[in-house]
Amino acid sequence: MHRSLIVLPDDTGRPIIEAIAAARESLRIKMFLFSDPDLLAAVIGARQRGVDVRVMLNPARRSGEVENQGSRQALEDAGVSVEDSNPAFAVTHEKSLVIDGETAFVHSLNWETKNLTETRDYAVVTSHRHEVDEIVTCFDADWTREKFDPGEDSHLIWCNINGRNRVARFIDSANESLFLQNERYQDEVIIERLVRATRRGVRVHVLARPMHFLKAGKLVEGVEGLRILEDLGAKVHKLRGLKLHAKMMLADGQRAIIGSINLAPGSFDDRRELAIEVHDEAVVGRLRQVADRDWENSRPLDLSDEGLIADLEADEPDIAEKLALEERSEAEHGHHRRHGDKEQAGHHGEEHHEESNHKGHHGNHRVG
Repeated sequence: MHRSLIVLPDDTGRPIIEAIAAARESLRIKMFLFSDPDLLAAVIGARQRGVDVRVMLNPARRSGEVENQGSRQALEDAGVSVEDSNPAFAVTHEKSLVIDGETAFVHSLNWETKNLTETRDYAVVTSHRHEVDEIVTCFDADWTREKFDPGEDSHLIWCNINGRNRVARFIDSANESLFLQNERYQDEVIIERLVRATRRGVRVHVLARPMHFLKAGKLVEGVEGLRILEDLGAKVHKLRGLKLHAKMMLADGQRAIIGSINLAPGSFDDRRELAIEVHDEAVVGRLRQVADRDWENSRPLDLSDEGLIADLEADEPDIAEKLALEERSEAEHGHHRRHGDKEQAGHHGEEHHEESNHKGHHGNHRVG
């Protein structure tokens, strides 16, 4: 029994495709978005060689936007059994694969080409019997529209069951450092736990997406959550060179959570989500390397009033009023710019010094 890590886009989709190609008896696939042609071909190929293939697809977003129609038609035309995800949930955001009932993949990525080639994403591969069995049991329950209850001793992290509690306890367990990659930082309970972490001296480093990627109705929670963390000493950056889609947390460089869960109320309360907590050195060791490299390739996310207005006003003209931001007059802006240039030069020097000091900020291994 072991666990291993797939890092996207570094590893490409090849490990997933090869695993599907090696399937002998069955495939259980639950996916939010599925459109990549190579993965479609691999799944169809498995069905054509006699593998029992069942695919569960999320039919639509909460907005009502229909998804996965073309892929569903292609799969059904090839004889693959396809069902909509469980209607008991507003959205099924879980992304999982089980091969022959023996090996499970817990993804942050969708099966879209961009998630294999353009975004930072992960998948944990596990052959631990209890973890595989939980995912199989949930899949079969959702397939037949029955209730799934992993029990108090659940090894995995499920929403809307134990997700918020498990993530909160994970944050509480950090002693030295927390490194987070997520698209959303909106859940008040999780923000409060991160605040507590900063106050007890934990170094918190956050990678987030620029604010214009947030939905209009989520701007207040998304912006204010990050500003609170920054005000209390957390470092909040944006990734350069890759789009951030990962949902990963690394505590003390020794334990990690990877899966589909965004740090937002909807994910914890209304959606089917899945994540896995790992402490295997082979997995967390590589995560430390990726986290250090991503941090080095990141820059501070400008959460100042001026920075937020510049980022958001094109799509949200009333953003200053909505977020109670202060708009500078042109004269003030010019004065700020002249003085800011001098301060920025000093800031870059400090930033370079900080990144050098924090090159190993993710735990006892390479910790500054």
